[in-house]
Amino acid sequence: QLRQLFGSAVPAFPPKFYLAMTKSMADERRSQLEQYLQNVTVDSNIINSDVFIEFFRKLQQDTFKIRTQRAFLDVYLADGSNIRLDIQTSDTAQRILEVMSCKMGLSRELIKYFSLFFFQDRDDGALSVVKKVADFELPYVSLQSMKELHCKLGIRKWYMDPSLDTLLMDCRTSLNLLYMQAIQEVMRNWVKPTEGQMQELKCLQKNANKAKFLELIREMQFYGYIRLDPCICDYPEEGCSADIYVGNNEINCCIKLPTNQTKEVSFKINRLRSWQVTFLAATKDGEEDTLELRFEYNDSGTWQWIILYTKQAFLLSSCLKKMISEQMMKAAKEGQEMEIKMPESTKHTKKSSIQQKQVIPSGLISRKRFLVRPNEDDCVFDKIREEDL
Repeated sequence: QLRQLFGSAVPAFPPKFYLAMTKSMADERRSQLEQYLQNVTVDSNIINSDVFIEFFRKLQQDTFKIRTQRAFLDVYLADGSNIRLDIQTSDTAQRILEVMSCKMGLSRELIKYFSLFFFQDRDDGALSVVKKVADFELPYVSLQSMKELHCKLGIRKWYMDPSLDTLLMDCRTSLNLLYMQAIQEVMRNWVKPTEGQMQELKCLQKNANKAKFLELIREMQFYGYIRLDPCICDYPEEGCSADIYVGNNEINCCIKLPTNQTKEVSFKINRLRSWQVTFLAATKDGEEDTLELRFEYNDSGTWQWIILYTKQAFLLSSCLKKMISEQMMKAAKEGQEMEIKMPESTKHTKKSSIQQKQVIPSGLISRKRFLVRPNEDDCVFDKIREEDL
């Protein structure tokens, strides 16, 4: 059905094995299916189509044997409070976000700046964002399947450029959401204020000066970033542990080396040209399944693959796509302004053509390497098409 609607934009479905499969054949089949789903969900036109949504609605409900019926769903805010929604078990995340926004009084044009997430409150006080809920996902069904993880469903802002806060300051509801999340991130040590900045924040919080609080916190390290749980990476050598912050056009890693020394590394988004997420099955009894995200990065003129072993690989992938999308939108806007201001005599020069060339690398690609050559400035955005997102 998708092929009938979208033609060659839909990749070929992996062929079936009609004979009994060995373990290696089963692993290869699973890998092919993962790659197929990753490639299909890259195209927003496909995942927003009725055919796709209805297919995954039925798939999720049939898998967990949950029929469509009325239910109540708690959606948590960053201050720990929650809003109970009267929903259908078959409601998608996009539908629930719209209902939630209406109940809170969030204007429709600002809904796109927020999203639903599954998160965990750890016993040690840490906040763990498990994943962003896909628009076509059924949150009620997903929560039932994640009971052993003790996850909650919450609403959080969904953009990686902190300067976008300014677009939400005139709406009381969006201002409150940003303010609650900022306080939460300070309390959970996501943001790194200096001692002096911390005192200023406490004073502004005491006086309930939300706008000034948000204006000040935007100057602080890691504000607007998403912090991942500690994970393992293979950079600069295998077996290193890392604390990862992703946001503001970088993946910032505080890496603990085998020598117990620490090294802070910033992987800039404009030096990254492709990435992929892979499911890793446990190789021994007692081990847990996990995920890896590997990305191809230009380090001092040399392209290399860097691997992060983390259960939050899909969350990290979503963040990468979001940052690149925001860069594209910003570049396109600046390009339009350049074209308007460009004198007629220089309007068609090579330099002015940049406004239509700012495009992005693909996320969630197959195991085959994405063959894109870096330019002299190590910036790959003008080598890849916008639809590759």
